[in-house]
Amino acid sequence: MKKTFKLTSDTKKTERQIDSVRHEVKKYVKRERRKEFPKGFDCWEFQCKIGKDEDSAEGVVLEEINSKIDLLAQDGNESIYIEILSGPGHRPKKVDDSGL
Repeated sequence: MKKTFKLTSDTKKTERQIDSVRHEVKKYVKRERRKEFPKGFDCWEFQCKIGKDEDSAEGVVLEEINSKIDLLAQDGNESIYIEILSGPGHRPKKVDDSGL
């Protein structure tokens, strides 16, 4: 998903518009995670970028998207650019700390 979202609307309050952006991001990630893994892979990895526009977008971890949306909205931006690309990956192996 590569998309520029408006944070202002004539019909919605700014807070509700921000919530709708968060919801759309969450919906996209959920849809991507439901897809079947390619052979030899066991999870989906997401490369994310967020910024005022495409040129100023910087890479972030998926879990930081909501906080970055809040920061950009507080700075008074009228729109933000979000890019989320999914790709197959491998889960890290669990380390047994029990010492047995």
